[in-house]
Amino acid sequence: MDGVPRVPEQWRPDGSAALRFSVLGPVRAWRGADSLPTGSPQQRALLAALLLREGRTATAGELIDALWGEEPPSQALAAVRTYASRLRKVLDPDVLVSESGGYAIRSLGDGALDLAVAQELATDAEKAKNSGDLCHARSLLNKTLNLWDGEPLASVPGPYAETQRARLEEWRLQLLESRLDMDLEQGCHAEAVSELTALTAAHPLRERFRELLMLALYRSGRQAEALAVYADTRRLLADELGVDPRPGLKELQQRILQADPNLAEPSAPVAEPAAAPVRPAQLPATVSDFTGRASFVSELGDVLSSAEGRVMAVSALAGIGGVGKTTLAVHVAHQARGAFPDGQLYVDLQGAGARAAEPETVLGAFLRALGAADSSIPDSLAERAALFRSMLDGRRVLVLLDNARDAAQVRPLLPGTEGCAALITSRVRMVDLVGAHLVDLDVMSPEEALQLFTKIVGAERVAAERESALDVVAACGFLPLAIRIAASRLAARRTWTVSVLAAKLADERRRLDELQAGDLAVKATFELGYGQLEPAQARAFRLLGLADGPDISLAAAAAVLNLPVEATEDLLESLVDTSLLESAAPGRYRYHDLVRLYARACAERDEQPPSERAAAMSRLLDFYLATAAEVYAIERPGDRLVDGLEPTEYAGLHFTDGSAALDWLYNEAAPLLACVRQSADTNRLQRAVDLLWAAKDLTESGANSHQYETTARAMCEATRVAGDPRAEGRARTVLTDVLLVSGRIEQAEAEARLAMELAGDAQDSTAISWVANNRGLICLHQGRYADGKAFFDQAIEGLRAAGNRPFEATSLCNLSRAHLGMGSVAKAVEIAQRGVAIHAEFGRTVRLANSHYAVGIALHRAGRHAEALGHFSEALGILHDHRQRLWEGTTHFRIAEVHLAARRPAQAAQHAEQALALRCIGGDRMRGNVLTLLGRALSVLGQVDRARACWREALNLYEQSGAEEAAEVRTLLTPATAA
Repeated sequence: MDGVPRVPEQWRPDGSAALRFSVLGPVRAWRGADSLPTGSPQQRALLAALLLREGRTATAGELIDALWGEEPPSQALAAVRTYASRLRKVLDPDVLVSESGGYAIRSLGDGALDLAVAQELATDAEKAKNSGDLCHARSLLNKTLNLWDGEPLASVPGPYAETQRARLEEWRLQLLESRLDMDLEQGCHAEAVSELTALTAAHPLRERFRELLMLALYRSGRQAEALAVYADTRRLLADELGVDPRPGLKELQQRILQADPNLAEPSAPVAEPAAAPVRPAQLPATVSDFTGRASFVSELGDVLSSAEGRVMAVSALAGIGGVGKTTLAVHVAHQARGAFPDGQLYVDLQGAGARAAEPETVLGAFLRALGAADSSIPDSLAERAALFRSMLDGRRVLVLLDNARDAAQVRPLLPGTEGCAALITSRVRMVDLVGAHLVDLDVMSPEEALQLFTKIVGAERVAAERESALDVVAACGFLPLAIRIAASRLAARRTWTVSVLAAKLADERRRLDELQAGDLAVKATFELGYGQLEPAQARAFRLLGLADGPDISLAAAAAVLNLPVEATEDLLESLVDTSLLESAAPGRYRYHDLVRLYARACAERDEQPPSERAAAMSRLLDFYLATAAEVYAIERPGDRLVDGLEPTEYAGLHFTDGSAALDWLYNEAAPLLACVRQSADTNRLQRAVDLLWAAKDLTESGANSHQYETTARAMCEATRVAGDPRAEGRARTVLTDVLLVSGRIEQAEAEARLAMELAGDAQDSTAISWVANNRGLICLHQGRYADGKAFFDQAIEGLRAAGNRPFEATSLCNLSRAHLGMGSVAKAVEIAQRGVAIHAEFGRTVRLANSHYAVGIALHRAGRHAEALGHFSEALGILHDHRQRLWEGTTHFRIAEVHLAARRPAQAAQHAEQALALRCIGGDRMRGNVLTLLGRALSVLGQVDRARACWREALNLYEQSGAEEAAEVRTLLTPATAA
């Protein structure tokens, strides 16, 4: 801070020279943006007394009482006049006026006093709440609370100031209670736990905070802790006041004991128009030329309209690919929107592909669409499904599940509540989906098929050649997708007649021989569209179909085709026009799953020379590797890992800032990992492993961690089978990283031993140093500090020889923790500070954050708590900017350790809660550590029952993993220790 008084964020001067005053903190005055002197404490007391009278006159006697109470000094009246005179000189003319032997502050503009602004915002918030707009009410209350800048009337003396200080603080707490109550109404219970934990520690006798904490914990799935809060509260009230908890708290305890289902959801009044802050509207656009299917539209519409009053209406459409399931479902869903005013959810489950969408991932997206914060979304499928059903209860939402694989994929995604409905499309009949209304969708009738063809081509052209048009739709097998492709091609070629198209279709060489029924009919439609492509379009269609992944970016497609981006975009957009390719989003493209299979078949049949297929995939891998290496280099400037990666011939993207680089990495995660897996059985294996290594942020950030681990294991197996020790050593190095992040130390040790052996055989110095550092980290987890030091020394020697100073600094920071374990605290601090100094040369990077983290740990052990907090806070800011969520959570845990050691248990508990919400590096074992620390903090705060609930959960986690910390927690849970 530079010593300039802070103007509250919500109450900034507008650039004018108007006077403004604050009392919700230190008593201060500004003219425009310039701070004004307000004088001595007594002079500020006089200013405060006049401001709080809101323009009313205060007599000299009232001001004397306000400043000095019953024992004023002999010259009190003269002092009041002096203070008034001095203030009058500082303020604008006619602001402080003398009147009837007293004084008043007048002529202030709107918003001149922060208290008046707060009162107006609070009034508006109450109005918004009463009208049912909880989201706006919360926003207004947050603005109100942000006007406080510490203690009201800070350091202002006198009995009047003391009384007003207490009044304003009580009002702030009431506003906090109201806002937290609305937080829980809108499902933000996980975020509220941390704040409420701190508030109950600061205000232990305030029962409303305790009640809200119990409810927040219960809704976060922490029932034992919620009940423990009640037990702690009952004991505290009996000890301090000799009373029992108020009836509302007792009732809440009983409802939690009984697992009252109404507690699991907001208790907003029925009059509110929407319980959720967001009303999703995710349905894709319906086609303007929708044709026919009248009986199906009526049948499905009737089922959906009956959702109100039923437990749940479920309709499942089945049929071959290309028969129009999605088109029909989207059309019906749009017609039924009025029956589902609380929103419509949509997802493509990719059931026909090799890797169908995981229900956990879909539920995560649905919960975010419904307004759930990321931190409130649980990890397991069962918990996400339960939260999904809870958020939908009382609402009328339509869920469209497109392209489902089977009933097992769908079941967790069903609303299960009255008033909601689900519409499902799939290639298979879901006879095992209990209670579903099943619809089998067949091809169009000849009349409907001709109507669709006519709408696209134009009535005039069809009327002139009706027989030829019938021949066309018959050749298309009356499949809607095939008809649309054929008609679109004809519509785009004004010189063609319908008979020309019919003649082309009559040539069996232009169609698949096995034009029968089912999927073979769909392939025939693709043959029709493919045969009419220009050579460049056909090549693009074939080669792009080779790439796995849910979609492909324009830049990646340009690499596959070895063309400039502009030319690639023209080709891809022309394929979109033919309906052979879909535009998933601006700059991203995807195939219908069956079209992709057909495109690959065409590539195998038509691509000449055949080596071009491998060359296209090689260019794609080069593009991903070069770009991922660029992201790695931006995130870790100076790190020489990128110099040790396999060389690439095709260039990648370049970025101007780290944020854009990370955006690319996270957006490309799925197709990038798919490219790695697709290269497992090829001569591209070494590059694929290096791509996985360069993209390691995908697991350290917590994003895509499951897919990343699956890919790493696949590459370990592929490199083993290939007999490539260098690639296998690197693949197992990557897998060791994954296992370390998730806290599976024994597995990590086994992989690291094998990785070291393989890297040694291959004389891969880059991997040897990396694995040595990893083995040192494993030793730290196992308490083998001398062994850890030896490994870190080995890593540092290799990294120094390679000129990899940033990674050398990282290993130095890790070495400091080995010295800590051996009791050399001063040495540990010195080594970690050397690491910070090196990393600081390369900018504000993730590695700099990690080094601040290491210094913080060392300083904490040295008892230098304030310095440790400074380093942890610096690390936290960097980690947040670089989206390292798991490391953020781990740093909050370390901050909690420092606060607890410094005897600040309330702050320790608050940061421990934040660590639980964000999750930590180290998986369940680290969660156990956080819960153990949280229990210690709560125990010091007198919340013994909740502390024991935390310890019991920690013990369960430790016992599941066989962690040695279980013995410590068992000791904490013994009555003697608890006492």
